[in-house]
Amino acid sequence: MIIIKTHEEIEYMRQAGKVVGDTLLKLEEIVRPGITTAKIDEIAEEFITKQGAKPSFKGYGGFPASICTSINEEVVHGIPTNRVLNEGDIISIDCGAILNGYQGDAARTIPVGKVSSEIMKLIEVTKESFFKGVEKAVVGNRLTDISYAVQQHIETNKFSVVRDYVGHGIGRDLHEDPQVPNYGKPGKGPKLVSGMVLAIEPMVNIGGFKVITKPNGWTVVTVDGSLSAHYENTVAILNEGPEILTLTK
Repeated sequence: MIIIKTHEEIEYMRQAGKVVGDTLLKLEEIVRPGITTAKIDEIAEEFITKQGAKPSFKGYGGFPASICTSINEEVVHGIPTNRVLNEGDIISIDCGAILNGYQGDAARTIPVGKVSSEIMKLIEVTKESFFKGVEKAVVGNRLTDISYAVQQHIETNKFSVVRDYVGHGIGRDLHEDPQVPNYGKPGKGPKLVSGMVLAIEPMVNIGGFKVITKPNGWTVVTVDGSLSAHYENTVAILNEGPEILTLTK
């Protein structure tokens, strides 16, 4: 069941979204060669809690950390450890926060030091594909109009879109209906109405789209070992147009 949010609920989600957006901006500043993903997680948790919020991911389904840190061929759900980031890596940081009972959820892929032009293109196309999807997140469209727009931009740029993991509705719960695929034919799925709130999150690989979960039960990696990027925001669908709740800069 898709839960339609009231204006008051969306205002609460703006507040939670701001915490998430500000946290990711903070983390972008500290990502550098030599830092560990555990340290990034520590800084994220401290920053979130100082805003009066709680990390959404910590303990969620047994997840042991406050953020997901996915490096290079890791697509999503990477667990922070004492692994050190190296020059030329990329790291996808997925962050969630709950404030006043409502959730925010967003992700960014960040280069560690200098990376190749191909890797920068992967990061940029992934981000662009999100905004292509948001252009279709308007009242009266169908859900897969978003999906189609995302996929078209990714594949036009010769990358592949992950199919096993998708975006989702969000509100009081981190994951609500509907699922939001990043691929598919347009004109399908539920009609978009004011008050829907969606986490739209393209996951994009340089190589093939197939992924597999590592033995830790969490970390998803590309089957072919190719690099992967992730870009996500929480988006409210409103009569006046879509509002990105987790984009604070």
